[in-house]
Amino acid sequence: MIMKKQLLFFVMILLPMVAIANSVEINGIYYNLISKTKTAEVISNPNKYTGSVVIPEQVTYEGANYSVTSIGDRSFYECYKLTSVTISNSVKSIGSYAFYQCYRLTSVHISDLEAWCKISFWDANANPLYNAHHLYLNDKEIKDLVIPNSVMTIGQYAFIKCTDLTSITMPNSVTKIGDWTFQSCSGLTSVTIPNSVTSIGERAFNGCTGLITITIPNSVTSIGAYAFDGCSGLTALTIPNGVTRIEGATFRGCSGLTSITIPNSVTSIENGAFAYCYGLTSVTIPNSVTNIGDYAFQSCSSLNSVTIPNSVTSIGAEAFTGCLSLISVTIGSGIGMIGNCVFASCPELSNVFCYAIYVPNTKPNAFNDSYIEYATLHVPAQSIDAYKAAEPWKNFKEIVALTDSDPKPDATGINVVRNAEDNKAVIYDLNGVRLSEPQKGINIINGKKYVFANKNRPYE
Repeated sequence: MIMKKQLLFFVMILLPMVAIANSVEINGIYYNLISKTKTAEVISNPNKYTGSVVIPEQVTYEGANYSVTSIGDRSFYECYKLTSVTISNSVKSIGSYAFYQCYRLTSVHISDLEAWCKISFWDANANPLYNAHHLYLNDKEIKDLVIPNSVMTIGQYAFIKCTDLTSITMPNSVTKIGDWTFQSCSGLTSVTIPNSVTSIGERAFNGCTGLITITIPNSVTSIGAYAFDGCSGLTALTIPNGVTRIEGATFRGCSGLTSITIPNSVTSIENGAFAYCYGLTSVTIPNSVTNIGDYAFQSCSSLNSVTIPNSVTSIGAEAFTGCLSLISVTIGSGIGMIGNCVFASCPELSNVFCYAIYVPNTKPNAFNDSYIEYATLHVPAQSIDAYKAAEPWKNFKEIVALTDSDPKPDATGINVVRNAEDNKAVIYDLNGVRLSEPQKGINIINGKKYVFANKNRPYE
């Protein structure tokens, strides 16, 4: 008797769930039907979908009409024999891994581009068009994409792997380009982003190997990590003035890039930002930058000289490692920390000009395999003995005093100018008392105000 009561209780709990959703097969497609809202969600087929699938705007079941509004999680997951899908305008959302590993899926048909752009994807793992190579609008293959004026946001993964796309025109209504939006659109050659766009998501153009030109307006204040990773066709790029950080690996692998303009708004160049930009011959780092991250310019093998401004206080591990053509490095006076292998494997390095009065906190392997025993280090005259006593600086062949003809970092930050009479910086405290060396706190050096965290090291 007790067992029967427990079973009845369990059934009563399940009844509301049964009333909410009902899984059925209609014309070869499986759905969850929600009776209250009269909506239907496409779900997975136990036998896997094959060939061409057409998702209708509505289905009829037991005399009731249901609008097809969503494609559920994993609906077409690992449907290896699926070749094409036609999606109706009624679909508003696509779930996680919906088309994941559909290796033979070569075309996705949509009847209304505006409706497609407004589809929302439930999370970052949606991958709705994984391996879909061709995009069709009203049965016409899209190569030149013109996005309707009413579209404000292009959602994540919206056109991922549409390899036949060659150009994109976006209206001024668009304010955001989502994550992975045009990832691996390898046929894309040009993109014009309107002034209305304020952010470009992570990996938005990742792997667009055919992309030659792209105009990024000053309205853009945020460019996500890996946004242009692997865009090997890009030859030049200007970063907008509103961008404050160059995120990790944003331009990694842009091997065709020969020059880049970084605006004064940028304060940080993150890990791997320009790594493997093999064609990059020059880069201007503005005096707004305070931090250069790990691997930032790793393996930029054509880079022959680098000037690090006085504003930079730290350089991350392997930031310039593998820069095979690097001959000259100028380091500003604000530097306090140089990480592991920063200038390692730079075999052509001949001259390093370091304007820091106090020897930076430098990892012993900072210049590994760069043959500094054949190179010359140029430092402030009053600091020569300190550099000669410090690792790894003491391993340079020669350590000589900086001269007025040497290349200089920018004129901002802790800029040390030597006194013509005694070849030393002129230092005062806030009370006008002349000092022999900077003290912890605020110092006036050659007429400019600077803050030192420690009197022995300006930056820790």
